[in-house]
Amino acid sequence: MAFGIKREELQQWKAAVSRGEIAFLTHYWLDKRFVGIRTVTKVGCSDLDRLSKWCISHGLDPQYIHYSPSYPHFDLFGPMQKRILELENKWEQIERFKL
Repeated sequence: MAFGIKREELQQWKAAVSRGEIAFLTHYWLDKRFVGIRTVTKVGCSDLDRLSKWCISHGLDPQYIHYSPSYPHFDLFGPMQKRILELENKWEQIERFKL
């Protein structure tokens, strides 16, 4: 279950993903499979080659890309989430979600 984001933020992320940009969307998240994890960052891009290269450049396996027809994305959570948000200078998301 996702929460903690505004409709406008989601719409902006979807638009950026659709344009083929690498776009980041962090939100609160609860999933019983991931005990202790309270946030996720979706890194999306409709250009699958670009998204795959982005994953590889950050030491991530593109095999785990969620190939959603409209909004392909890679989910970041746990220590990897904060590390990559820092590398990408996404300080607002780090501070807002207290990562």
